[in-house]
Amino acid sequence: MELTALTAPLTAHEIEWRVQSQTKDGQKIIVVPYITNRSVMQRFDDQFGWAGWQNEIKEIEGGFLCTITAVLPGGEIVRKTDGASRTSVEPVKGGISDAMKRCAVQFGLGRALYDFPKVFIETTDKYIPNWATPLLDKMVDKINAGGTVRDVVVLKPEHAKPMAKTA
Repeated sequence: MELTALTAPLTAHEIEWRVQSQTKDGQKIIVVPYITNRSVMQRFDDQFGWAGWQNEIKEIEGGFLCTITAVLPGGEIVRKTDGASRTSVEPVKGGISDAMKRCAVQFGLGRALYDFPKVFIETTDKYIPNWATPLLDKMVDKINAGGTVRDVVVLKPEHAKPMAKTA
């Protein structure tokens, strides 16, 4: 059985970019892509129908395990489990969400994110600047279209198109 809804490329609106770290010189940040948990739920609904899958969360020391159970068209039941630790922001909600996203990867969802390039953004800020978001979206679109992207990408303010002035 092909899991086409799960293994289809993730669109830019399904990906959330997070700052992983700042370079030692403080001139760049390193960002990494994540699938959103809402996208996980939507993709499972698209693949199996809203009644054709379920998740179960179990609290463990330091985090959570998520088991996703799906019913395949022939009636076969498939279960996969993965876990994540509590997060620094919203420890319970974040840990549960991360465990579910990690579990979804075992079904093939979002696995391609591991092959994305290492992305640096030229900024002294500790957050992703507004000018960089359209560039990240464009990179995702290029990857999904089969375009070649370097192993390391450095986004600079001059790469962003100037915003049109409004009166």
